[in-house]
Amino acid sequence: MTHFRNKRLPRPGAVMAAVAGLIAALGLGVVGEAHAAPEPATAAPRWSDRAHGFASLAGGTTGGAGGKVVTVTDQASLERYAAAEEPYVIRVAGTIAVEPFGAEIAVASDKTVLGVGDTGEIVHGELHLNPGTHNVVIRNLTIRDSAIEGNWDCKDTDFDGIQMDTVHHVWVDHNRFSRICDGQLDIRKDSEYVTVSYNRFEDNNKTFGLGWTSDVRTQITVDHNLFAHTKQRNPSVDNAAYAHLYNNYLTAQVDPDDPVWTYGNWSRGRTKMVIENSYYRDVQHPYQADATAELVERGSILKNTTGRHDEWGEAFDPRDFYAYRLDPAAAVPALVTRWSGPQRRIGASVTLHVPADYPTVQSAVDAVPEGNTLPVTIAIAPGTYREKVFVPATKPDITLQGTGQDRSDTVIVYDTPAAYGGSTGSATVRIAAHDVTARHLTFSNDFDEAAHELNGEQALAVKTTGDRIVFEDTAFLGNQDTLMTDSPKLDVISRVYIRDSYVEGDVDFVYGRATTVIERSVIRALSRGSADNNGYITAASTWTGNPYGFLITRSRIVSDAPDGTFHLGRPWHPGGEPAAVAQVLIRDTELPAAVKSAPWTDMSGFSWRDARFAEYRNTGPGAAQAADRPQLSDEEARTRTVAHYLAGTDDWAPYARHH
Repeated sequence: MTHFRNKRLPRPGAVMAAVAGLIAALGLGVVGEAHAAPEPATAAPRWSDRAHGFASLAGGTTGGAGGKVVTVTDQASLERYAAAEEPYVIRVAGTIAVEPFGAEIAVASDKTVLGVGDTGEIVHGELHLNPGTHNVVIRNLTIRDSAIEGNWDCKDTDFDGIQMDTVHHVWVDHNRFSRICDGQLDIRKDSEYVTVSYNRFEDNNKTFGLGWTSDVRTQITVDHNLFAHTKQRNPSVDNAAYAHLYNNYLTAQVDPDDPVWTYGNWSRGRTKMVIENSYYRDVQHPYQADATAELVERGSILKNTTGRHDEWGEAFDPRDFYAYRLDPAAAVPALVTRWSGPQRRIGASVTLHVPADYPTVQSAVDAVPEGNTLPVTIAIAPGTYREKVFVPATKPDITLQGTGQDRSDTVIVYDTPAAYGGSTGSATVRIAAHDVTARHLTFSNDFDEAAHELNGEQALAVKTTGDRIVFEDTAFLGNQDTLMTDSPKLDVISRVYIRDSYVEGDVDFVYGRATTVIERSVIRALSRGSADNNGYITAASTWTGNPYGFLITRSRIVSDAPDGTFHLGRPWHPGGEPAAVAQVLIRDTELPAAVKSAPWTDMSGFSWRDARFAEYRNTGPGAAQAADRPQLSDEEARTRTVAHYLAGTDDWAPYARHH
């Protein structure tokens, strides 16, 4: 079977706008400080859920990827999942106030702790990584308010925001730390392969320290962080083998009258430190180094700085270890102020990667929690996945997203016919949940009906029963019964929106009782080799109480069948159900010569004339107006649009983002 490739091409205007946005965001060609423009699509690495820098090396840092996704709203649940032996992606929703004040929450290996939206908070407590812990991601959280009033030095407390001892592969990203007693982030005792990026360190004395060892083993990347209203350790790096600091913004130091312990970056002991394209404003001792350490600085901007500006030794070249994007120093204040700290875009959805973290699509679906209330994206890499996939009704808000350049790059396929499990059992993909979206994918049932003689050769590529289902830039490949859009029962209305897609088949290959809109798509009617009847495109079984069944609009039907041998549809009454009365409208669509001059026909003793079939303003060699081809009037057509079909009682409008 073949199908058409993606019809959509990049719009030149959109491409130029993205380029212009990137120039504005990075401050290219602007004298002085740049202002942050909305982040263009080409700058996606800022939002990547994959670690960069040193945390990406030696196997990388993936956190809880491969494990189940859970959402926690209380301390007990957070403690239970964070300390578990198995991997978890732990979403923190709302504020968790830790008791007793300053208590530690242990985070074990193979965990992602992620704030939901931009409001996930840990208050009065510490996330603690014990020796030997590895592969931990902490993102998009606010960690705040373990400071003790009047105890600025915190000599008698150890209430850190995050503390880790002798760990490896940790990524701390897009968090906000504020008013912590003692350190906001302490990376201690030979921890290795650590990246600290896009965080906000605010309102603190001892901010971010690394060391507490005489060995020289730690490798750390520190980039795009904001240090504001802090005094010392911004960061202080003691005995690190390699410390790469770039595109950080240090400003508005507190306690400037302390001549020694108010400072910016400090390369201590035998540290080798490289600082690139950072921005220092109103900072005492912006960067300094012990005589035994090395510090190379290049490309940074200093405004109203005083004290030490040490540079000596050769340190190292970070590009010997990893590639990275270096933003111009002039753009750093705007970029870091705008994009550091918790971001709704990061916390809005968890992404599960197939097969990098989950070996199959189904294993990723299985990782989504029962009763899911937050969006989950399953990103499916190019390849052929020979498996069946079931999204149960208890797992809504899932997006299945192919990551190839074309929908044909990522294929989910199986070959079960109805003879082995009924029509539902034959489906390669079944979607029973609400609010599921699929993009840039091909769904196929490649059962070879020509090679088998079975009583039950129907072979579904996809069956849906959930509501508010969207397919964009997808292909459905099969023969008989390729795509079934249904609902849980006759008088329950489910809605499906299919856009910029491709459907092929021969007999009843778009069928069911769901309200279904197919827009801007290609429907291919496959020849069965007959000279007079090659099949039927639709077989709707719309509930008689539902005025909206199938709408095919602004699309193109093509066929390799002989002229006049294909029907547009027939009325399906499952089990002889009299209250299933098909409703199909095909409008503003190109029809091939293969369409019969009388394109609607009876089914199982039910007359097509009792169904609700109509056309409107179709074109092409298969279009005509005749007694056996009911047509809408212009007035009727105005109330039979995509919006009317999909609105329901909740004004659902999935097409709006395209208009």
